[in-house]
Amino acid sequence: MVSPTQPLFRRIRKLALTTKMVNGGYYKGNRTGSMGRHTSHNRYIIEWRKVRTYVVPSLEGFPLTPFVTAKVNPPRGKFGKGKDSAVSGRRYLETWKKENGVD
Repeated sequence: MVSPTQPLFRRIRKLALTTKMVNGGYYKGNRTGSMGRHTSHNRYIIEWRKVRTYVVPSLEGFPLTPFVTAKVNPPRGKFGKGKDSAVSGRRYLETWKKENGVD
């Protein structure tokens, strides 16, 4: 069996461990932590002392503003109701055939 040289092996050992380096015995996770525990009856119980709580300060008189102004009105679609609404299958197929041609 071929193995790396001693100096190279020292460098490799200092690298972060990945899930591909271990045969099913290492779970990296995504740093979220648990918020409860599993019971023997396949249920999950939330432990409220583990749940994160964020304290938001009062934003009254805060000098920064959002990127989008609150004065913008969202555009409204002009669609009919019933069979010819925007979400009906018939309307979708007609529009698709008009834009893409018939197969």
